[in-house]
Order: sequence, then structure tokens, then C-alpha cells
Amino acid sequence: MKGLVLGGTSSGVGKTVATLAVVRALDREGVAVQPAKAGPDFIDPSHHERVAGRRSRTLDRWLQGEDGLRRNYYRGEGDVCVVEGVMGLYDGDASSTAMVAETLDLPVVLVVDAEAGMESVAATAVGFREYASHAGRDIDLTGVIAQRAHGGRHAEGIREALPEDLTYVGRIAPDDDLDIPDRHLGLHMGGESPLDEGAVDAAAAHLRVDRLREVAREPAEPDDQGFTAAQPERGDGDRPRVAVARDDAFCFAYPATLERIRERGELVPFAPADGEALPDCDGVYLPGGYPENHAAALAESPALDTLADRAADGLPVFGECGGLMALSESLTTTEGTTHEMAGVLPADVAMRDRYQALDHVELRARTDTLTAAAGERRRGHEFHYSTADPAGDARFAFDVERGEGIADGRDGLTEHRTLGTYCHCHPESGAVDAFLDAL
Repeated sequence: MKGLVLGGTSSGVGKTVATLAVVRALDREGVAVQPAKAGPDFIDPSHHERVAGRRSRTLDRWLQGEDGLRRNYYRGEGDVCVVEGVMGLYDGDASSTAMVAETLDLPVVLVVDAEAGMESVAATAVGFREYASHAGRDIDLTGVIAQRAHGGRHAEGIREALPEDLTYVGRIAPDDDLDIPDRHLGLHMGGESPLDEGAVDAAAAHLRVDRLREVAREPAEPDDQGFTAAQPERGDGDRPRVAVARDDAFCFAYPATLERIRERGELVPFAPADGEALPDCDGVYLPGGYPENHAAALAESPALDTLADRAADGLPVFGECGGLMALSESLTTTEGTTHEMAGVLPADVAMRDRYQALDHVELRARTDTLTAAAGERRRGHEFHYSTADPAGDARFAFDVERGEGIADGRDGLTEHRTLGTYCHCHPESGAVDAFLDAL
């Protein structure tokens, strides 16, 4: 599968819109597109899926390591992979867009805001290309997309100003219908506020598909196409049934996590925020999401009542971020309304007006737990607007080597066989395999 990376000059330059426009332009020409996202984000990929009709892959060197990143790319399906970058091209010490492009040896097309410039667009692109050697990055910046550029003299001036070895891939015209509403944690999800189909078509209209296809190239295949963790031999009767919360309250799950559960077990989706009961299962996975927006419904959910009883009986339960919040004693919204949650983990959670943590994370297990053996490390990321106030006798599974965690440099509240973390882990970290082993 050939690929290219859409890097930006900064956050907010319009990478998501450019990615959706490129996906649509290629799709119009009969090219099967595999979308992907550099960095740990869950939200932008939901918009990718709406336009591409295919789940977006997560490509993050911190979460997956170099080999794992290459494996996850290779597991995608399509003719061309379009990778949306994170922040500005070189921003981020753990897994920048430049690091992802370098690891995969994929070319970079730079998205530049051209609303008030022509020659300066070319100067910006040349500067970003030359900075690679200064930063010690082996980056092949080959093309430019002019974001918010008009046609006629404006577009022609940008094209003429670019040096011959920087391809003018095209432009995206200014359009208020291309604005995606945002809130805490970022943009609205693709299912909530999808871009108007006509606006996406218009954004794609002035992109050069022939040049996109010329720029894209195929990276080398990884040496190992499997996961890093060992895959134990199991008979059909030994495959665990894993209940996975899948609704608007629990919408942050990596495709690779769901794939891994299906490979090694039976994934049984349920929707706690929609009033669905907890299905018969051998373990429960509660991913992140927006439980704060559905706190009243969750407080009345029969699934959470059943979950509390089953957890007390020893059912393995793993909750990440939003899952941690739902497993707590209570959740207080920013309006000051407190709702009872499952009450499995001894902590009260409250929403705040600004984010409390945003970083790549490294954890070291203090003891054997659902996702790691004592002394093992797990890498992930955290981004949340809530704080958790644990009880004085609360037990923690992890020390935080990098990041914030829950409290006092610790993460992973644990009770019975239940674990709740603010950290989101990708399956390449080994966390998902360890959880499945515990079942």
C-alpha cells in the first residue's frame, strides 16, 4: 500500500479538512483509500471514517514503537494510505508527524495557510523542508497543499513561486461549511457533526489526483507482521467473550484494540448509555469517551449495576479514562450535578473547565495487574478534563514514569479484578494481550 503524510505548519492550519479532501479526491478516481492519523487522537479518525468508509489507523511511535508502527500501517487495507499529521510537522518530542513519516519512509505534503500569501507560501514550505537537516530528521517534503487559497492569480502565484522540486498538489478554497465544531477534548466526533458532503466535494475539486498518486510511495514491509506479544494457542472453547462498551459515552477505542479482541476472543458490544444490559461475558472493556455528557443515563443504566455486582464477584474489568470515570463512585459535571456511577473503584470524579493532562505516558507496574506483570512498563497517552479524588486506602497498580496519572504520580486504581487508568494504551504495548491472558 502506497502512502503519503499530510503535515501542517501548525495546529489549526486545516489538516483534517485537507485530509478529508484528499480522501474524497482519490476516491472519486477509484482509488481505495486507507486513512490514518499520526498521534494518539481518536476524534479526527472518526471524521476520516465518515468520508473514507474505512476505519482510520493510529500511527504513533511512542505508543507502538518503530516496529509496531510499521506493523500497524501494514495491517491497513487500500491502494493509498493518507496519513493526517499531528500539530505542526516537527512538533512533539515523543511522536511528531516528522517521526512518523521518517519511520515509514513516506513523503510529506505540507498543508500551508495561504489565505494572505503567495510567495510566502513557497518560502514557508522551503523553510520547513530545509529545517529537516537542522532537526536531524530524514524527511522527504515533496509537495504543498494551499489551504484557504482562492483561484486565478492567487493560486497561480503560489504555484509559480514554488521551486521545481516541490509539487503543487492543489488548493482548498475558503468555505465556512468546512468548519467542524469543537469542544473539550477537540472537535466533535464525525458521527455528531459530519461535514456537508457538498463542502467536502468542493474542497476536493481543486486537488490534483495525478500528483497525489505520483507523490505517494510504498514503504518497506515490516519484518514481523504480527503483534509484539506472544499469541498463545487456544481451542475454540477457550476464546473469551469480552463485553466492550460501544456507544456515545464510550467511543474512544483504537481499531487495533477491537481487532485484537476479535482475533483472540469474541467481542460482544453493548451500549450502557443507551440502557442496554451487560451481556454474558468473561471480561469487560470500557474504553474512553464522553461519560460526562451521558452521566444521567449512565447513573440509571442497568449495565452499571450488574457490572458492580459482577466485579465484586471477580469478573475482570478494564476501564480507560472514560471507563475509569464510569467505574468510580460518582461523577460531577461542570454544572455541579453529581451522578452515581458503578461504584467499583474508590474515587469520586469531577469535570473541570480546562484540561488536566495532555501527554504521552509511561507507566511501571507496582504489582501484577490486568494489563501488566509487576515491573513491566506500558506506554500510552492521556488527555482528560476530569480529576479523580481517590479514597485514602485506594490501591494503585502503576507508578507514572511520564505523565500525570490519577494522583501523586500513580495510575491504575484497582479493586477486586478491576483496573481503571487515565492512560489509553495501544495493543502494541502489550496491555490488551495481558488483559486477554487474564481472561
